[in-house]
Amino acid sequence: MSIQLHQVEIGYFKGKHKTPVLSQIDKQLQAGELTCLLGANGVGKSTLLRTLAGFQPKLAGKIHIQGKEIDTYTPKSLAKVISIVLTQRPKVYNMSSFELVATGRTPYTDFWGKLTAEDHAIIRQAFQEVGIEQLKDRYIDTLSDGEHQKVMIAKALVQDTPIILLDEPTAFLDYPSKVEIMQLLAQLAHQKNKTILLSTHDMELAFQVADYIWLFNKDKQLITGTPEDLAIDGHFNTFFKHSGVSFNAQKGLFMVHHPQTKKVWLKKGGQYQELIERALARNGIEICKNQRTGLTQIEVVDEPVFAIEITFKDQSKQFAHSIKELLAYKNNF
Repeated sequence: MSIQLHQVEIGYFKGKHKTPVLSQIDKQLQAGELTCLLGANGVGKSTLLRTLAGFQPKLAGKIHIQGKEIDTYTPKSLAKVISIVLTQRPKVYNMSSFELVATGRTPYTDFWGKLTAEDHAIIRQAFQEVGIEQLKDRYIDTLSDGEHQKVMIAKALVQDTPIILLDEPTAFLDYPSKVEIMQLLAQLAHQKNKTILLSTHDMELAFQVADYIWLFNKDKQLITGTPEDLAIDGHFNTFFKHSGVSFNAQKGLFMVHHPQTKKVWLKKGGQYQELIERALARNGIEICKNQRTGLTQIEVVDEPVFAIEITFKDQSKQFAHSIKELLAYKNNF
């Protein structure tokens, strides 16, 4: 096992008194897997990551990193085993991406921090693996959030550690960048046999990309498993204690529920059926898929162009050529 936790308690010391956040954690992490840490704000995700990184002491229990108790590591030796990427962007000016990534070699350089030919080769390789060779000479303060996160991942790679911890690495990214970063991390875990643990609020993305999930529920219990097993066991459904949200295990999506006051019969939706259902549900209209008398009937027709045929209760008909046009008739359903 790459990381093993036995009866671990995490939290904070205030003088001689301790304030536990989570207790009795018995879990393990494997090499070659991307694990996502999920949970509500304040549940203890960042505290756990900081404890695993050695930034703060555990309150009780044992944490074994690569078979050794974490307390036996010196800061320098631990830096050769664990690298961490934080959410916050450092306020760095007049420093190139290459120079920042190069600081990942600090645990291996001499007192003067001089880079060897081997160090330069490792840095070049990291830029290639992350796909950011074009950013090598760019100043850090000119990078987008997505570019900056890739640079920080490259820095973690040149640190050459078997374990990488990341605290909400996709927090400030647009959706395509979130996907790109998560896919990159999964690829690094699988191809370079690294143990990668990251915290995130992007639950649907984690469901699609992660090999394994650590899920803190509302009772501060740590539930672990593959995304599919957690969905089958109903743990995602109980994550949100809110009547307006549920987890669709088949689709891997959290669904927002809207009060529904009307019904229609969706006779045929074709490839657009889910989009039509979503639009109608958002507007308080329940969809019946089996024939129901006395209901407005909706049917997608594709001749000669996409159109939605609406047959009202009085058997009058209208055609809509967009979802917007369909919804314009909702008061008549």
